[in-house]
Amino acid sequence: MKRTYQPNSRRRSKKMGFLARMKTKMINSRRRKGRKVLAH
Repeated sequence: MKRTYQPNSRRRSKKMGFLARMKTKMINSRRRKGRKVLAH
């Protein structure tokens, strides 16, 4: 029986990575504020 979670680093970085988060409002609002650190 195959387990459900088959990790795929490329897909993960596309969905959850930093550049994927750049498209959301949260990081962009922090950028406009001029934060030094946007994400851990």
